[in-house]
Amino acid sequence: MNEKTREHRGGRIRENVMQVVFLIAACISILAVALICIYLFANGLPAIFKIGPLNFLLGTDWRPNADQYGIFPMIVGSIYVTAGAIVVGVPLGLLAAIFMAKFCPDPLYKFLKPAVDLLAGIPSIVYGFFGLMVIVPIMQNFFGSNHGKSILTASVLLGIMILPTIISVSESSIRAVPDSYYEGALALGASHERSVFFVTVPAAKSGIMAGIILGVGRAIGETMAVIMIAGNQPQIPDSILDGVRTLTGNIVMEMGYSTGLHREALIATGVVLFVFILIINLLFSIIKRKERKA
Repeated sequence: MNEKTREHRGGRIRENVMQVVFLIAACISILAVALICIYLFANGLPAIFKIGPLNFLLGTDWRPNADQYGIFPMIVGSIYVTAGAIVVGVPLGLLAAIFMAKFCPDPLYKFLKPAVDLLAGIPSIVYGFFGLMVIVPIMQNFFGSNHGKSILTASVLLGIMILPTIISVSESSIRAVPDSYYEGALALGASHERSVFFVTVPAAKSGIMAGIILGVGRAIGETMAVIMIAGNQPQIPDSILDGVRTLTGNIVMEMGYSTGLHREALIATGVVLFVFILIINLLFSIIKRKERKA
């Protein structure tokens, strides 16, 4: 057996071993997701049917002492806060990604890129302290002492928190667009700005959407920072200056001392949150399929 044959067989063995390793890793990931789904639905659905699906999802009173478990105010609060974070974070994140990918000078990029990566590594509790000590007083100065902890405050902070995700994914997607797209637009007489905004960015819209979806997932699932600045009032807000309680905040605040049906209702709240995330991911998958067909 010559040396080349041995090397070929050794390469095949290593390739087969790595295929098995990757298969095991994929199976473990799928199994973990499946176990989470089974646990949530097995423990949450019975509580929903005990309380009543309509009473649970559309009820406006959350009073565990009176066995009233309506999470509609928390659903509305989560939607409002997440929508506000999208309004604040998506335009800033997208424009920052475009700047860093196509307009930023190299010396400045060396400072901006680590700064964005650093934002992604800051714990949420630190963001919460920043919001509590900086953003809340600013809101109180502008809108009155009763409106410091509100939907607007939480939206601004969550908008800042999702910036690193949107910027990183969007920048990578924009840089992945072939240079021929940009150069072709220049050859047809378009300016640098028009080539970037009307050719390169639309070509990267799939990756940009992925970054936005990841940012939305973090916004709707954020807990600690929101608890500290959203007001934690289980009510349907009349304006963006009212305090709210989100689904995640409701779970964290009461899970420590809950028992019986109360605890099951909190797990059922987690089921609702899980379904929201699944719907968001499903919508993203549908959009990507439509884009590919088009």
